[in-house]
Amino acid sequence: MLTNTLKQPEDNPGSVYYFGIKYITMQAYILGIDIGTGSTKAVAVSLTGEVLGTVSNHYPINSPEPGYSEQDPLLIWDAFVKCLAGVTLKLGLPPQAVSLSSAMHSIIPVDKNGEALLPMMTWADSRSENIAQALRATEKGASLYHNCGTAIHAMSPLNKLLWLRGNKIEVFEAAHKFISIKEFIWFRLFGFFEVDYSIASATGLFDIVKKEWNQEALALTGITPAKLSAPVNTTYYRSNINPEVVALTGVYANTPVVAGASDGACANLGSHTTGPDVAALTIGTSGAVRITSPKPVYNYDAMIFNYLLDEQTYVCGGAVNNGGIAVNWLLKNFLQKDNLTAADYDALFNEIASVPAGSNGLIFLPYLYGERAPLWDTKTSGSFFNIKPAHTRSHFLRAGLEGICFALNDVLKTLEDASGGIRQVNISGGFTSSAVWTQTLADITGKRLAVLQSEDSSALGAIYLAARVLHPESYDALTRVEQQEFIEPNAKNHEVYNRMFPVFKKLYSDLKESMHLVNGWE
Repeated sequence: MLTNTLKQPEDNPGSVYYFGIKYITMQAYILGIDIGTGSTKAVAVSLTGEVLGTVSNHYPINSPEPGYSEQDPLLIWDAFVKCLAGVTLKLGLPPQAVSLSSAMHSIIPVDKNGEALLPMMTWADSRSENIAQALRATEKGASLYHNCGTAIHAMSPLNKLLWLRGNKIEVFEAAHKFISIKEFIWFRLFGFFEVDYSIASATGLFDIVKKEWNQEALALTGITPAKLSAPVNTTYYRSNINPEVVALTGVYANTPVVAGASDGACANLGSHTTGPDVAALTIGTSGAVRITSPKPVYNYDAMIFNYLLDEQTYVCGGAVNNGGIAVNWLLKNFLQKDNLTAADYDALFNEIASVPAGSNGLIFLPYLYGERAPLWDTKTSGSFFNIKPAHTRSHFLRAGLEGICFALNDVLKTLEDASGGIRQVNISGGFTSSAVWTQTLADITGKRLAVLQSEDSSALGAIYLAARVLHPESYDALTRVEQQEFIEPNAKNHEVYNRMFPVFKKLYSDLKESMHLVNGWE
């Protein structure tokens, strides 16, 4: 237990005192904490850019009714505290600074003490689907998208608020504030309701150009700015951490904590995706393609999102629902694997590697869990097309992986059409460890892929934001890219996929009506 053994070092940032005896430990570090949907992960990086250690803690997602996706914010807070304490204990020295990254689109109604009045609604909560569809078909929906940068979709806190107002009016009226999970944690650290520009820009309630709460959105939801947190820049920081947190974690009370940004915006910074012709692509449970731009990039049909990284920088792109979760579906249903291990993934990718590019014409629409960009259709579904007698299980597995990559390529091309040419795609996420998956992605997109880091890019991006404001003298050294692994597309395979991609796109439009007709059938 660190509580009674650590004292503030007075003469050396690398000093720590155990029962009055001074030891010199490793170099000072910044701690980036990424508050994700399934887990919170902390990454410690020295001021020279060396990754010193990581700690992660997981928590469940609950679905008490169809369309519901809820979490207990106290469990996430507990995971956050454990990550903070775990790194401090692991390294023997509290961080010089902490910076936060967080998943977007969550909403929690809270009382004046910051206590949750309902479970947190995650980004995946779709109970406001009908509300979002109706709003999207109006001129108001187009205006809100243009001003606030967030897709008119059930994931948006804007539509979640409309659902709460229509279905939980007692809670809606009793709530002191409506906040995200990062704000929930921030309040417990400092006792202030504040939200960074990046998380605010993902609510559908925030004017991304004026950088203030949007009056049209507030009028629609029936709330005032007083019901929301005060917006601050992503490099804004506080110290004077709650003494109870200091006691639980061993951090110093005056440690600066930087507000940071959303996980997607941080991932662009953490993966060094800041050039005009470079995109970032991440695959976890879901997936996303993003660019960094000095101005918003709009496409209402495809609902390109525009989230702030800082006061002058936008992260623009699109997210898909079916990333690693679709791969897990393949493993469960084709290889009969439930409790997945590294060996199971190796078996899957080895089998996929035995089939030539294009899976002998077999095409998979990977929309198992509906789809976000660029379709924005919660009623779509997965489908295999052009099944022939020669197709084996291996063909279905490869087509499944190709379908996931086709869907990401659909977002990439939509983004490229709206913003300009993309020369290179910087990739991150667990999928980068699979040579088959990364090569398939390169072959389908026709782009050079760069794997820039093995650690979590969102946590790294949060660390870089902290370094900008707190340690500018170390910023260049901390963010230096020492080596890059490149994956070049295979020209022959790319030709095969170029022939298949238009068919992939056409299949959705051809099958959309039928998908909607059978949606909800058991």
